[in-house]
Amino acid sequence: MTRRIASFKKVNRGRNDVQQCDGGGLEFAVENQALLRKIAWRLLPFLFLMFAISFLDRINIGFAALSMNKDLHLTATAFGFVGTIFYVGYVLCEVPSNLLMVRFGARVWLSRIMITWGLAASATMLVVDTASLAGVRVLVGVFEAGFVPGVLLYLTYWFPDSHRARANGLLMLAQPFASAIGATVSGIILDQTQGLLGLAGWRWMFLLEGLPAVIVGIIAYFYLTDRPEKSSWLSSDEARALELILEADRNKSARATVRPSIWSQITETKVILLALSYFALVTTLNATSTWGPTIVRGVLHAYSLTQVGFVAALPPVCTIIAIPLWVWSSDCNNERIGHLSAALMLAAVGWLFVIYATNPVGQMFGLCCTMSGAFCAMAVFWTLPQKILSAEARPAGIGLISATGLFGSAVSAPIIGVLRDLTDSFAAGLFYATALLVISMLLAWVVTSMTSLEASTAR
Repeated sequence: MTRRIASFKKVNRGRNDVQQCDGGGLEFAVENQALLRKIAWRLLPFLFLMFAISFLDRINIGFAALSMNKDLHLTATAFGFVGTIFYVGYVLCEVPSNLLMVRFGARVWLSRIMITWGLAASATMLVVDTASLAGVRVLVGVFEAGFVPGVLLYLTYWFPDSHRARANGLLMLAQPFASAIGATVSGIILDQTQGLLGLAGWRWMFLLEGLPAVIVGIIAYFYLTDRPEKSSWLSSDEARALELILEADRNKSARATVRPSIWSQITETKVILLALSYFALVTTLNATSTWGPTIVRGVLHAYSLTQVGFVAALPPVCTIIAIPLWVWSSDCNNERIGHLSAALMLAAVGWLFVIYATNPVGQMFGLCCTMSGAFCAMAVFWTLPQKILSAEARPAGIGLISATGLFGSAVSAPIIGVLRDLTDSFAAGLFYATALLVISMLLAWVVTSMTSLEASTAR
């Protein structure tokens, strides 16, 4: 039975026992597809919820800035510095956190991350000045460190490469989903709770949007399973079938026969270039979440925070539509670099619309293109590391790439803030983000070319 379940079959258009899309021209038997669907339905909705909460807690400071900056007397430069200080703790703890997850298991470690960051995020309601805000944001960064690469690593325990873009894409979908819901809810909270019990609306927002992380973190401890072999919801045959699928996937990797040391792998030129490519991409992801509400408010010339929140939800809604189509196409065609490049160019063109459009419709169209392109690019990007890293090196390698990207967030926030204060416009900062998107595309092409050349030489 196990052998039958784990078998691979060529495409057969005339039969009903194969699925028509798994990437690479090979088809899994229906039983295998059913197994992967079962795993997806068990894990991905809950991981989606965890991802959405994490992103909400990361971006809500952008909405708080609409009134918090005035209360705390923050300039754009000071607000950019607060954004940077958050990522300092995050970057320093990213790789160690991923290694500790391997030691303690995803169930324990992801739960710990959510509970501690949720408490720290809620504590942001207590800040009174720039120094206390910076201090709390450092704690949020330290406690949240390792969550994103930890979940991405966790997916490699359950899904083969041919299904990874779709799995990644669903999780990336949680971020624009959180942006859309967060934009609407945050705007309402800011308006409706202003002055409640003598507290500013932004203080209530941090409290009400931080506590869900604590609750879901507690649930995660009981819901998640570390590895397939420890699962009580998979039969022994299903667990074995999944292991055979993943083993076949590993054997197709360029690392199947040659396995340098972990340190050698994560310091390879390809890994460093991939990390720099992600650095350049994350600059745009950070800009859309941190400065998006402020840009929308400037576009609309509106003073109602609820109105700003509703309009700021439009780019995330477009992104929610775009991501499933993009990752489905990438998986079904077994094509990564073309989809990644096209998404990066869409994001770059979007920034140019924001800069040059002379009417609100054109600028909002640009924001929709930028957010959609950036998140589609990120979903496809995270299929690349496992192609150049062995299973043993992935925890450290994925952590390193993620940490480098987060350093991009740390750098971009103050750069865009300073440029806006100096020029009284976002244009200069958005040109900076646009240039980095082009660089990200070029670096990804170099890495892909190097990997293909090595593979052809090995054959």
